[in-house]
Amino acid sequence: MSLRIVEDALVEGIRVLKISLVEANPVSEKEALAWLRDEAELSRWKKCLPQARWYFSFCRAALRKILCDTLNCRNEQLSFEYSYYGKPYALVDNKPANIAFNVSHSGKLGVIAVAPTGSLGVDVEAIVLKRQIETLIDTVMGDEERAELRQLQGAAKLRRFFRLWACKEALIKALGTGCHTDISKFQIPVDIRKGETTTATFRFPHLPAVSWQLKDLSGREYATALAYELPTKRPPTEPENHH
Repeated sequence: MSLRIVEDALVEGIRVLKISLVEANPVSEKEALAWLRDEAELSRWKKCLPQARWYFSFCRAALRKILCDTLNCRNEQLSFEYSYYGKPYALVDNKPANIAFNVSHSGKLGVIAVAPTGSLGVDVEAIVLKRQIETLIDTVMGDEERAELRQLQGAAKLRRFFRLWACKEALIKALGTGCHTDISKFQIPVDIRKGETTTATFRFPHLPAVSWQLKDLSGREYATALAYELPTKRPPTEPENHH
């Protein structure tokens, strides 16, 4: 299956690919569906609205192809297991693979992140006008984020909202809890919120001992974010006192 990769970047050792999800046609859609072998994938495909099925199937097929190329395996050797909250993990010949990955798609863009190890999450959101944006702001943003968004208008407000939303989604996907975590209960670091930096360290309020690196990779038409767990710093071991 051929992929139209519009960007292939290495971000702190994590490969981040942006893939164009071209318009469906009977041949390409059939080819993409042939890659889907996991029951959970096929179940999600069936639940998609008809106009969204193509984007889902092509993005999942692209993920499978990239994982197969990275792991040097055939598609029929690749399978997935799922965490309690539904995050997938790759297996090759039913054995856990040494790879970490995450995938997201919105509109006509798919984003796939791949690393040798670790917990990571990626999210992409098409920056488009939504009628219910004010309701969404009240639903998914924290107090300071809502106050800052109310001071903005038009395109600036729209872009800020989607950047923050993508960052929040990337973080909970990295954490592995997905929609089971209320994203209004935490806020994106202020420097990223205001566009003063694209990288910041983040800690969930309920998990302060774990640090995450958050990167805003947004472009003009799509808000994109990557999050991954940082190694835990252990206190130095005190030398033994020999007498």
